Amino acid sequence: MSTSENINFTQIFAPADMPKGPLSGLRLGIKDLFDVAGYVTKAGSRARANLPAAAQDADAVARLRAAGGLLVGHNNMTEFAYSGLGLNPHFGTPLSPIVAGAIAGGSTAGGAAALASAQIDIALGTDTGGSLRIPAAFCGVVGMKPTAATISSRGAVALSHTLDCVGPMARDVATVRKAYEVLAIDTAQNLAPLRHLIVPENFGMNDLDDAVAAAFEASVLKLKALGFTIERRKLAFLENYKKLPVWHFSAVESRVHHAAQYEQMPELIDARVKARMDRADEVSAVAYAQTLALRKVIVAEARAELGDQGILLPTVAILPPQLGVFDDPAEFDRLNLLALRNTTLANVMDGCSLSLPIKTTAGSGLMLTAPAYRDQALLDAAAEIEPTL
Repeated sequence: MSTSENINFTQIFAPADMPKGPLSGLRLGIKDLFDVAGYVTKAGSRARANLPAAAQDADAVARLRAAGGLLVGHNNMTEFAYSGLGLNPHFGTPLSPIVAGAIAGGSTAGGAAALASAQIDIALGTDTGGSLRIPAAFCGVVGMKPTAATISSRGAVALSHTLDCVGPMARDVATVRKAYEVLAIDTAQNLAPLRHLIVPENFGMNDLDDAVAAAFEASVLKLKALGFTIERRKLAFLENYKKLPVWHFSAVESRVHHAAQYEQMPELIDARVKARMDRADEVSAVAYAQTLALRKVIVAEARAELGDQGILLPTVAILPPQLGVFDDPAEFDRLNLLALRNTTLANVMDGCSLSLPIKTTAGSGLMLTAPAYRDQALLDAAAEIEPTL
């Protein structure tokens, strides 16, 4: 691989014989927070570079390896997976192969960029607030945030144990499904078809880039032509959701999982990441307990209100920004919040969600979200919609 291609990876694995299986012939990129036996898991951080090599594969990696996939390397990522933009001052910032000069999105940045440039066929990533779906939209691929309980996260470096989940990206829905079915450990599913989609009138549709809004509305017309019911109305549970200080989860829990690096070598951590970790000091124990309790209410309310219905939104409110705009810290904060806004909903409500690329508007995505254990129904709906986009 050339130097420009290597920015999508933090390290390349030595060739290894793989067993025959459903993923035979497919090249896999592994986000650099999953343990791969014999390699250091850096999680995009210089502060972890001198840790011992992993003794064994993470559960998800072991399942992919057993299914015959060819493990290519550790994909580059935002340090500790702590941002929706994919910037990394240590190993370089991956760029979108489909929008010149624009970021790939994060935090699974290198995986999406490697997919879009055909370096790999499947990317294994994590999603805490959109880290699979944001880069999927920005790079024109398919990204899935499964129901968290359906895929093991053992052996993956955590950001937020409350919101983290493991999932795949690929260039098409069929390959995402193939990867998901290899990874899934909990296969109990609500198989009722996902045919009724709600566009919320009280969340996610404001402050859209004009091109994103136009691409979304054109996509809605295509879904209606396919026979999907598209309803625009307020969702009651979103009023509680908008009260939730979502930033608490990653700020507080990142300090648990990266305590050694934060306390012993803070100068090695990206200042943008460290600033968000610092905010944990603003949260009292009581306030954090209240946040956890409100999230539990939101999960129950969302399941009760949605039932067999889903939510339809633009994946990201904005098109992928140019790398140069992030010299301004205030602009970084503004764009990071906008990038994460729509996608984080699925993590908080403990649902499943998938981003499809809208090919007519490079860097935009259409996102379907459903309650927990609707993953197969979500994939069925996405497979039907995909050709029209």
